[in-house]
Amino acid sequence: MVPDGLWELAAPLLPSFNSRPQAGGTAPCDERSVFTVVVFVLTSGCAWRHLPETFGVSPATAHRRFTARTRRGCGVGLAVLDELGARGELDWTSAIVDAASVRAKKGGTLTGPNPVDRGKKGSKLHVLSEAQGIPLAVAVSGANTHDSLALKPLIRGIPAARSRRGPRRERPAKLRADKAYLSAEQLAWLRERGIVPRIARPGIESSERLGRHRWKIERSIAWLFGYRRLTVRYERKGSHFLGLAAALTCYKKLAKLTT
Repeated sequence: MVPDGLWELAAPLLPSFNSRPQAGGTAPCDERSVFTVVVFVLTSGCAWRHLPETFGVSPATAHRRFTARTRRGCGVGLAVLDELGARGELDWTSAIVDAASVRAKKGGTLTGPNPVDRGKKGSKLHVLSEAQGIPLAVAVSGANTHDSLALKPLIRGIPAARSRRGPRRERPAKLRADKAYLSAEQLAWLRERGIVPRIARPGIESSERLGRHRWKIERSIAWLFGYRRLTVRYERKGSHFLGLAAALTCYKKLAKLTT
Protein backbone atom coordinates (compact mmCIF):
# COMPACT_ATOMS: atom_id res chain seq x y z
CA MET A 1 0.00 0.00 0.00
CA VAL A 2 3.04 2.26 0.40
CA PRO A 3 5.35 1.75 -2.61
CA ASP A 4 9.07 2.36 -2.23
CA GLY A 5 8.83 5.54 -4.33
CA LEU A 6 6.18 7.05 -2.06
CA TRP A 7 8.08 6.08 1.08
CA GLU A 8 11.29 7.66 -0.24
CA LEU A 9 9.42 10.95 -0.59
CA ALA A 10 7.52 10.70 2.69
CA ALA A 11 10.12 9.30 5.09
CA PRO A 12 12.35 12.39 5.38
CA LEU A 13 9.31 14.61 5.98
CA LEU A 14 7.58 12.68 8.74
CA PRO A 15 8.24 14.03 12.25
CA SER A 16 10.09 11.68 14.54
CA PHE A 17 8.58 10.23 17.71
CA ASN A 18 10.21 9.05 20.90
CA SER A 19 8.91 5.64 21.84
CA ARG A 20 7.06 5.50 25.13
CA PRO A 21 8.63 3.33 27.83
CA GLN A 22 6.62 0.15 28.08
CA ALA A 23 6.62 -2.54 30.72
CA GLY A 24 8.41 -5.57 29.33
CA GLY A 25 10.52 -3.63 26.84
CA THR A 26 8.13 -3.45 23.88
CA ALA A 27 10.00 -2.64 20.65
CA PRO A 28 9.21 0.74 19.04
CA CYS A 29 6.89 0.72 16.03
CA ASP A 30 8.37 0.82 12.56
CA GLU A 31 7.56 4.20 10.99
CA ARG A 32 6.74 2.73 7.60
CA SER A 33 4.29 0.31 9.22
CA VAL A 34 2.53 3.20 10.96
CA PHE A 35 2.33 5.16 7.70
CA THR A 36 0.96 2.06 5.95
CA VAL A 37 -1.73 1.72 8.61
CA VAL A 38 -2.84 5.32 8.03
CA VAL A 39 -3.02 4.76 4.26
CA PHE A 40 -5.02 1.56 4.87
CA VAL A 41 -7.53 3.37 7.08
CA LEU A 42 -7.90 6.18 4.53
CA THR A 43 -8.33 3.79 1.60
CA SER A 44 -10.55 1.15 3.18
CA GLY A 45 -12.58 3.32 5.54
CA CYS A 46 -11.75 0.90 8.37
CA ALA A 47 -12.34 2.12 11.92
CA TRP A 48 -9.16 2.50 13.96
CA ARG A 49 -10.32 -0.05 16.52
CA HIS A 50 -10.85 -2.65 13.79
CA LEU A 51 -7.29 -2.56 12.41
CA PRO A 52 -6.02 -6.04 11.47
CA GLU A 53 -3.36 -7.32 13.85
CA THR A 54 -1.18 -8.28 10.88
CA PHE A 55 0.09 -4.69 10.67
CA GLY A 56 1.84 -5.09 14.01
CA VAL A 57 0.79 -1.61 15.12
CA SER A 58 -1.73 -0.89 17.85
CA PRO A 59 -4.72 1.28 16.84
CA ALA A 60 -3.94 3.73 19.66
CA THR A 61 -0.35 4.24 18.49
CA ALA A 62 -1.33 4.66 14.85
CA HIS A 63 -4.08 7.15 15.66
CA ARG A 64 -1.92 9.14 18.07
CA ARG A 65 0.94 9.52 15.59
CA PHE A 66 -1.37 10.31 12.71
CA THR A 67 -3.06 13.04 14.76
CA ALA A 68 0.29 14.55 15.74
CA ARG A 69 1.56 14.50 12.15
CA THR A 70 -1.60 16.11 10.85
CA ARG A 71 -1.31 18.86 13.44
CA ARG A 72 2.34 19.53 12.60
CA GLY A 73 2.04 19.01 8.84
CA CYS A 74 4.50 16.81 7.00
CA GLY A 75 4.71 18.23 3.47
CA VAL A 76 4.24 14.96 1.58
CA GLY A 77 1.85 16.63 -0.87
CA LEU A 78 4.36 19.35 -1.76
CA ALA A 79 7.11 16.77 -2.24
CA VAL A 80 4.96 14.93 -4.79
CA LEU A 81 3.96 18.17 -6.53
CA ASP A 82 7.64 19.12 -6.73
CA GLU A 83 8.41 15.87 -8.56
CA LEU A 84 5.50 16.41 -10.96
CA GLY A 85 6.51 20.03 -11.53
CA ALA A 86 10.12 19.12 -12.23
CA ARG A 87 8.87 16.75 -14.95
CA GLY A 88 6.68 19.47 -16.46
CA GLU A 89 3.47 17.66 -15.54
CA LEU A 90 1.73 20.58 -13.81
CA ASP A 91 -0.36 22.68 -16.20
CA TRP A 92 -0.47 26.24 -14.85
CA THR A 93 -2.49 27.64 -17.76
CA SER A 94 -5.54 27.50 -15.49
CA ALA A 95 -6.86 26.28 -12.16
CA ILE A 96 -10.31 24.83 -11.49
CA VAL A 97 -12.20 24.99 -8.21
CA ASP A 98 -15.27 23.17 -6.87
CA ALA A 99 -16.67 21.64 -3.69
CA ALA A 100 -18.65 18.63 -2.49
CA SER A 101 -20.50 17.86 0.74
CA VAL A 102 -20.14 14.84 3.02
CA ARG A 103 -22.02 13.79 6.14
CA ALA A 104 -20.25 14.22 9.49
CA LYS A 105 -21.41 11.34 11.67
CA LYS A 106 -19.75 12.50 14.89
CA GLY A 107 -19.88 16.24 14.43
CA GLY A 108 -16.74 18.01 15.57
CA THR A 109 -14.94 21.01 14.11
CA LEU A 110 -15.70 22.40 10.65
CA THR A 111 -19.24 21.04 10.48
CA GLY A 112 -22.62 22.65 9.94
CA PRO A 113 -26.19 21.87 8.90
CA ASN A 114 -26.14 20.53 5.36
CA PRO A 115 -28.80 22.30 3.24
CA VAL A 116 -28.92 19.39 0.78
CA ASP A 117 -29.14 16.68 3.45
CA ARG A 118 -32.16 17.77 5.52
CA GLY A 119 -30.02 19.92 7.79
CA LYS A 120 -27.94 17.03 9.13
CA LYS A 121 -24.42 17.81 10.25
CA GLY A 122 -21.92 17.75 7.44
CA SER A 123 -18.74 19.17 6.01
CA LYS A 124 -17.81 20.57 2.64
CA LEU A 125 -14.60 19.53 0.88
CA HIS A 126 -13.11 22.28 -1.28
CA VAL A 127 -10.67 21.33 -4.04
CA LEU A 128 -8.56 23.45 -6.37
CA SER A 129 -6.69 21.67 -9.16
CA GLU A 130 -4.45 22.64 -12.03
CA ALA A 131 -5.76 22.49 -15.60
CA GLN A 132 -5.60 18.68 -15.86
CA GLY A 133 -7.19 17.95 -12.49
CA ILE A 134 -4.16 17.35 -10.24
CA PRO A 135 -5.11 18.69 -6.77
CA LEU A 136 -3.06 21.72 -5.74
CA ALA A 137 -4.94 22.86 -2.63
CA VAL A 138 -7.72 21.37 -0.49
CA ALA A 139 -9.72 22.63 2.47
CA VAL A 140 -12.62 21.69 4.74
CA SER A 141 -15.49 23.84 6.01
CA GLY A 142 -18.95 23.42 7.46
CA ALA A 143 -21.54 22.15 4.99
CA ASN A 144 -23.49 25.42 5.29
CA THR A 145 -20.47 27.53 4.21
CA HIS A 146 -20.90 29.21 0.84
CA ASP A 147 -18.48 27.92 -1.79
CA SER A 148 -17.18 31.40 -2.56
CA LEU A 149 -15.77 31.85 0.95
CA ALA A 150 -13.19 29.16 0.28
CA LEU A 151 -11.84 30.71 -2.91
CA LYS A 152 -9.28 33.07 -1.39
CA PRO A 153 -7.91 30.55 1.14
CA LEU A 154 -7.52 27.99 -1.65
CA ILE A 155 -5.64 30.43 -3.88
CA ARG A 156 -3.40 31.45 -0.98
CA GLY A 157 -2.89 27.77 -0.12
CA ILE A 158 -1.40 26.80 -3.50
CA PRO A 159 2.16 25.68 -2.68
CA ALA A 160 5.13 27.02 -4.61
CA ALA A 161 6.01 23.94 -6.68
CA ARG A 162 9.07 23.30 -8.78
CA SER A 163 8.90 23.78 -12.54
CA ARG A 164 10.92 22.25 -15.32
CA ARG A 165 12.57 25.58 -16.03
CA GLY A 166 12.76 28.75 -13.99
CA PRO A 167 11.56 29.54 -10.47
CA ARG A 168 8.88 27.78 -8.49
CA ARG A 169 5.29 28.48 -9.52
CA GLU A 170 2.22 29.01 -7.36
CA ARG A 171 -0.02 31.17 -9.51
CA PRO A 172 -2.21 29.88 -12.36
CA ALA A 173 -2.86 32.07 -15.38
CA LYS A 174 -6.67 31.62 -15.15
CA LEU A 175 -9.22 30.40 -12.66
CA ARG A 176 -12.29 28.45 -13.78
CA ALA A 177 -15.31 28.07 -11.50
CA ASP A 178 -19.10 27.88 -11.58
CA LYS A 179 -21.46 30.76 -10.81
CA ALA A 180 -21.38 30.09 -7.04
CA TYR A 181 -17.98 31.84 -6.98
CA LEU A 182 -19.09 34.92 -8.91
CA SER A 183 -18.94 38.34 -7.27
CA ALA A 184 -17.45 41.68 -8.23
CA GLU A 185 -15.18 41.55 -5.20
CA GLN A 186 -13.84 38.10 -6.10
CA LEU A 187 -13.21 39.13 -9.70
CA ALA A 188 -11.29 42.22 -8.64
CA TRP A 189 -9.25 40.25 -6.11
CA LEU A 190 -8.21 37.70 -8.73
CA ARG A 191 -7.27 40.36 -11.28
CA GLU A 192 -5.12 42.15 -8.69
CA ARG A 193 -3.08 38.96 -8.46
CA GLY A 194 -2.70 38.56 -12.19
CA ILE A 195 -5.20 35.70 -12.44
CA VAL A 196 -7.75 35.94 -15.24
CA PRO A 197 -11.17 34.90 -13.88
CA ARG A 198 -13.22 32.48 -15.96
CA ILE A 199 -16.21 32.27 -13.65
CA ALA A 200 -19.63 31.41 -15.03
CA ARG A 201 -22.06 34.30 -15.36
CA PRO A 202 -25.75 33.43 -14.90
CA GLY A 203 -27.68 33.54 -18.15
CA ILE A 204 -24.55 34.05 -20.28
CA GLU A 205 -22.29 30.95 -20.20
CA SER A 206 -24.08 27.72 -21.00
CA SER A 207 -23.54 24.47 -19.10
CA GLU A 208 -22.23 22.88 -22.31
CA ARG A 209 -19.43 25.41 -22.57
CA LEU A 210 -18.48 25.09 -18.91
CA GLY A 211 -18.51 21.30 -19.15
CA ARG A 212 -15.41 21.30 -21.34
CA HIS A 213 -13.36 22.16 -18.26
CA ARG A 214 -15.62 21.42 -15.29
CA TRP A 215 -15.47 17.64 -15.75
CA LYS A 216 -11.79 17.67 -14.75
CA ILE A 217 -12.42 19.02 -11.26
CA GLU A 218 -15.40 16.69 -10.87
CA ARG A 219 -13.06 13.82 -11.76
CA SER A 220 -10.58 15.08 -9.16
CA ILE A 221 -13.26 15.05 -6.47
CA ALA A 222 -14.25 11.53 -7.58
CA TRP A 223 -10.61 10.48 -7.18
CA LEU A 224 -10.63 11.81 -3.62
CA PHE A 225 -13.91 10.10 -2.81
CA GLY A 226 -12.29 6.86 -3.97
CA TYR A 227 -10.69 6.94 -0.52
CA ARG A 228 -13.57 5.59 1.50
CA ARG A 229 -12.68 7.42 4.69
CA LEU A 230 -13.64 10.67 2.95
CA THR A 231 -17.09 9.63 1.77
CA VAL A 232 -18.51 9.88 5.30
CA ARG A 233 -16.64 11.87 7.91
CA TYR A 234 -16.09 10.00 11.17
CA GLU A 235 -13.16 12.09 12.44
CA ARG A 236 -13.92 14.92 14.83
CA LYS A 237 -11.00 16.88 13.37
CA GLY A 238 -12.17 18.12 10.00
CA SER A 239 -8.95 18.18 7.95
CA HIS A 240 -7.39 14.93 9.13
CA PHE A 241 -7.43 12.81 5.99
CA LEU A 242 -8.03 15.23 3.10
CA GLY A 243 -4.43 16.40 2.68
CA LEU A 244 -3.10 12.84 2.63
CA ALA A 245 -5.75 11.80 0.10
CA ALA A 246 -4.70 14.66 -2.19
CA ALA A 247 -1.03 13.67 -1.83
CA LEU A 248 -1.79 10.04 -2.73
CA THR A 249 -3.87 11.16 -5.70
CA CYS A 250 -0.93 13.19 -6.98
CA TYR A 251 1.45 10.29 -6.36
CA LYS A 252 -0.63 7.98 -8.55
CA LYS A 253 -0.02 10.39 -11.43
CA LEU A 254 3.71 10.39 -10.65
CA ALA A 255 3.81 6.59 -10.45
CA LYS A 256 2.35 6.30 -13.96
CA LEU A 257 5.22 8.42 -15.27
CA THR A 258 7.86 6.23 -13.68
CA THR A 259 6.53 2.86 -14.84
